[in-house]
Amino acid sequence: MVQKDLYEILGISKNANEAEIKKAYRTLARKYHPDVNKEANATDKFKEVQQAYDILSNPQKKSQYDQFGITDDSAQGFGQGGFGGGFSGFSGFSGGFGDLDDIIDSFFSGSRRGGSRQHESHEHRGEDLRYDLELSLEEVAKGLKKEINIFHMEKCQKCKGSGAQPGSTKTTCNTCQGHGQVKTVQRTFLGSFSQVTTCPECHGQGQVIKTPCNACRGSGVSKAQKKINVTIPAGVDTDTRLRVAQEGNAGMGGGPTGDLYVFITVKPHRYFKRHENDLHLEIALPFSQLTLGTEIEIPTIDGSAILKIPAGTESNTTFRFKEKGIPFLRGHGSGDQLIHVKATTAKNLSSKEKALLEEFAELRKENKKPSSMYDYVVK
Repeated sequence: MVQKDLYEILGISKNANEAEIKKAYRTLARKYHPDVNKEANATDKFKEVQQAYDILSNPQKKSQYDQFGITDDSAQGFGQGGFGGGFSGFSGFSGGFGDLDDIIDSFFSGSRRGGSRQHESHEHRGEDLRYDLELSLEEVAKGLKKEINIFHMEKCQKCKGSGAQPGSTKTTCNTCQGHGQVKTVQRTFLGSFSQVTTCPECHGQGQVIKTPCNACRGSGVSKAQKKINVTIPAGVDTDTRLRVAQEGNAGMGGGPTGDLYVFITVKPHRYFKRHENDLHLEIALPFSQLTLGTEIEIPTIDGSAILKIPAGTESNTTFRFKEKGIPFLRGHGSGDQLIHVKATTAKNLSSKEKALLEEFAELRKENKKPSSMYDYVVK
C-alpha cells in the first residue's frame, strides 16, 4: 500500500473544496507535464499529481481516502508506470502555454482511471461500511463478542448478482465492443492526443442487460439487514478500528464485497481515568488515617483490592498495583493501576475537636510562630 499524503502532493489542505483541488491540479499538471518539463523526475511527479487528483476529485474516493487512507483499489497505478490507463501522451507539442491548462483540464475530466481492473473485469468492488460502537471501560478490559445489526447491500438472491432477469442473459455492448471504454483522438494546434473514457452505454461494464431483474432492477444487489458477531479484543481504545472482511456492500455486476470497519469509542468511567494502558484512581483520606496508617478497600477494574496505607503517608502519594490496568492490545500483560492519595482538611470543627487539635499542635510544638519566613519553605 502506498503511503503518500495526497493533499501534500497537491499542496492543499484537507478542507480544500472542489475548486481549490482543481486549481492546484491544473497548476501542477502544467508544471510537470513531460512535454513541458524535461527534468529527470518530471514524469514521476506528473503521475503522482494525476493520481492524487483522480482520488480527491471523486467524492466517493475522497471520502474513503479521508477515512481509511489509500486502499489497494484507490492507489492502483501509483508508481507502477504509465499514466493510470487513460493517458496516451501528447505528441508533437511545441509552442507557448496559453491553452495547455484548458487542454489538461478537459482531458482528465473524462479519463479518470479509464484503464482500471474494474473495467477489464466488468465488475465493481462494493463499498466499505463504517459502524460506530461504544463500549464501557469494563468491556474493554475483558474483551468480548458483540452482536451488531447493520444494513448493507447484498447480492440479489433472484438473479444471483447478475442484474439480469433469470432466463435472460447479458449481451456485449455494441458501443465499446465489451471493453467498457471508448477511445477518441483529438487534434489541436498543439498536436494530437488520445482520450479514453468510460463507455456511456454500458457505464464501464462491457455488457448491457436487455431484460433487467425485476427484484433488483438490474443492479444485482438489494438492501438487507444482518446481524454480525464482532470479536472485540481486550485493550482496544477510542478510535481503534476493527476490520470485518467482506461484510460491507456487495459489488455491482457480481464484483467482490467490501469490508465493514468497526470504530470503537470508550465511554468515560465514573472513577477511573485511562492513560494508555494504565488506570488512575484518586482517593481522599483524612489526615488522621494518613498519619496513623490504615487499610482500605478500593475498586479495581475487575473487582476490589485492599490498599495498605503506611503510617506517616503524605498527601499526593501514589501507590501502584502491578498489572491491574488494561491489557495490551498487541502483546502480553497489562498496564498498572495507580492510586493517588490526597489528604482532606477537617471543616466545621466542634469546640471539643478544636481543643483537641490545639492540644495536639502544642504537643507537637506546631503552634509556635516561625522564627523566620523561610521556616515553612520546602528546601
